[in-house]
Amino acid sequence: MKKFLNSVDTVLTESLDGFVAAHSDILAIGDEHKFVRRKTLKPGKVALISGGGSGHEPLHGGLVGHGMLDAACPGQ
Repeated sequence: MKKFLNSVDTVLTESLDGFVAAHSDILAIGDEHKFVRRKTLKPGKVALISGGGSGHEPLHGGLVGHGMLDAACPGQ
């Protein structure tokens, strides 16, 4: 086996689906897989969002959670 991915075209959406499924108690996925966010946002708090991509996706998605990022926007 040479690779752990099904297709280069679907690697981001598949990895985000698996990540959110594993942490469904605190995470939600945005429309068209454009972002990952905390499931419950804190009212009155300024949102902290990070972006990433260029071969590092979904790196910043792993930093979304309580006391960390509110959302991350990975991209290819």
